[in-house]
Amino acid sequence: MTASSACAPVLRPCGDTAWLLDLDDNRVVHRWATAVRKAGLKGVSEVVPGLSTLLVTLDPDVTDSATLHAALTALEPWPETAGEDERHVIDVRYDGEDLDAVADLTGLAVDDVVAAHTGTPWRVAFCGFAPGFSYLVGGDPRLRVPRRDESRVRVPAGAVAIAGEFSSVYPRVSPGGWQLLGHTDAVLWNPAADPPSVLRPGAVVQFRDVTR
Repeated sequence: MTASSACAPVLRPCGDTAWLLDLDDNRVVHRWATAVRKAGLKGVSEVVPGLSTLLVTLDPDVTDSATLHAALTALEPWPETAGEDERHVIDVRYDGEDLDAVADLTGLAVDDVVAAHTGTPWRVAFCGFAPGFSYLVGGDPRLRVPRRDESRVRVPAGAVAIAGEFSSVYPRVSPGGWQLLGHTDAVLWNPAADPPSVLRPGAVVQFRDVTR
């Protein structure tokens, strides 16, 4: 079957060993990622979701670019299966250094910032920046604020932050320029685990206020 025109991606070559599926919506990206994984296509070595793209890499010793292109063209996106989504609840103490600044930027009271951050489920759109760093989307649009003018040299592990349309939890100590709302004691990155990252693309995250 051929992918329906509403969800059909534009396929762009990435060298000789990968195809980039160009899509419009992150939820559709994850439907395609599931479809590729479920299809068990010969020679596929990695499936990497982005915000609006999906990278599918191949093992050139097993298959070639043209064969993979034909197989991807014949696929259809996986149907919506919200009930099967991986889900996580993350307890947060809303005591972040930028909480008051976010309140000023949004025009909300501090308690309303917390309510907005916890009131809507977020989804892991993709991972990047650093190992285990997950970009979450789908939150309350009132929380869309810019990055800090000046990045911090050291953001502690477990810091819960927002910037633009995204939220995230810093999985380990690193520099960072996002607005800090609070922190969690949840361990979201463990290099000894398999997989090492707890928050993987497609998972749904609900933040829960445990400040008091």
